[in-house]
Amino acid sequence: MGSTLAIVVSLLLLMYLAYRGITVLLLAPLMAALAVLLSGDIFYFLPIYTETFMSALSGYVLQFLPIFLLGALFGQLMADSGAANTISRWIVERLGHKHAILTVVLACSVLTYGGVSLFVVAFAIYPIARSLFRAADIPKRLIPASIALGSFTFTMTAMPGTPAIQNAIPIPYYGTNVFAAPGLGIIGGIIMLGGGLWWLLSRQAAARLKGEGYGVHAEGVAAADAADEARGPMSRMPLALAVLPLLLVVGVNALFTYAVFPNMDLSFVIERFPKVAPEKMTGLWALIVALVVACATLVVSRLGRWIDLRETVNKGVFGFMLPLFNTASEVGYGAVIAGLAGFAIIRDAVLNVAPGNPLVSEAVAMNVLAGITGSSSGGLSIALQTLGADYLRMAQEAGISPELMHRVAVMAAGGFDTLPHCGAIITLLSICSLTHRQSYMNIAAVTMGVPMVALIAVISLGTMFGSF
Repeated sequence: MGSTLAIVVSLLLLMYLAYRGITVLLLAPLMAALAVLLSGDIFYFLPIYTETFMSALSGYVLQFLPIFLLGALFGQLMADSGAANTISRWIVERLGHKHAILTVVLACSVLTYGGVSLFVVAFAIYPIARSLFRAADIPKRLIPASIALGSFTFTMTAMPGTPAIQNAIPIPYYGTNVFAAPGLGIIGGIIMLGGGLWWLLSRQAAARLKGEGYGVHAEGVAAADAADEARGPMSRMPLALAVLPLLLVVGVNALFTYAVFPNMDLSFVIERFPKVAPEKMTGLWALIVALVVACATLVVSRLGRWIDLRETVNKGVFGFMLPLFNTASEVGYGAVIAGLAGFAIIRDAVLNVAPGNPLVSEAVAMNVLAGITGSSSGGLSIALQTLGADYLRMAQEAGISPELMHRVAVMAAGGFDTLPHCGAIITLLSICSLTHRQSYMNIAAVTMGVPMVALIAVISLGTMFGSF
């Protein structure tokens, strides 16, 4: 019991201190050490750190470094080439300020589904959203929720083929790919989009009845505005050329997932690397190929028009390290916790939440851990690192496909991850120059409330009809 209490104390402190703004790069090893000390394993402290924490951290980095690196690079190339600006401006011109909320949501969703980083999207879209909301006299406090709906929900967790890291994490555990359970993912995505828009539009209507308007805000020149001006002619490029890299991310991924790798004899890989299971890795390999092709296409298509290609590449590459090592540190923390005696009680409690239906148990575990860490990728990684093998076994025993387990895991991780201490939410509010008090309740509604409804619907349909 003492070891279990030690785990709970360390988890609560991790959540509280992360909310206070302390980096998890430091918090994760410190809270893991605290759990070890409180559980009475003081003499094993150093071996646990070097063999358990660092092994799990390095293993995660080894497996997912290419996805983080290429994703960050692709996002920076899209931003600095002017492609992201072209796409978002085109949507604005078609829908206009009369549909300001829908315009912002769609612009964010197109960019994130195409592989552009959430943070790049937030910086790029905020100046546009600010102008649209002011022109339409919609409260500025609804801007963060609109950006969050388009960036942090259905395009991150539900839509099949999304290159978001969350959608890649379950692949080596379940032997799936980013297109897992496409039908259910689309249904879940429609519920998230429709429900989120209904909420935001109802808040807009309520504010209009009260005569609230945009509000009075002291606003300077946003970083994205300055970047736009610096890019000059590059901020506008042909729409077809701007959209092409996004189509390549999804299209090349699908091509290698369903046509190339399944028709290849990969026995030569096993002969050279006997520990590699190609059936569990082709999903990651396909995503890597797609991102490389998209990045190369962007670079080549804009040769001679880059303001400073070297600076863009360096900025993109350097930008991947903090998100990767934040998540990897949380994985190391999870591995230490899983090795403590008290974790057996927690594991059994979670696994027995819904005997006979591992989908419900998995959804609870992902939501809880994502909420504690304030990170969908962190919570998902910890849960699969500690319970992935158990869930796969339970799914096989219950006749549930790994593809359905994959989709439920990713959607569940995108539920409580946006609690107030979530780093992405704190950053988004900072970009918009707003506070939790002003905007958080609407963010919570579209990133936690509505996605929970979608998750319940997907679990119910999957239980009745299986994966489709």
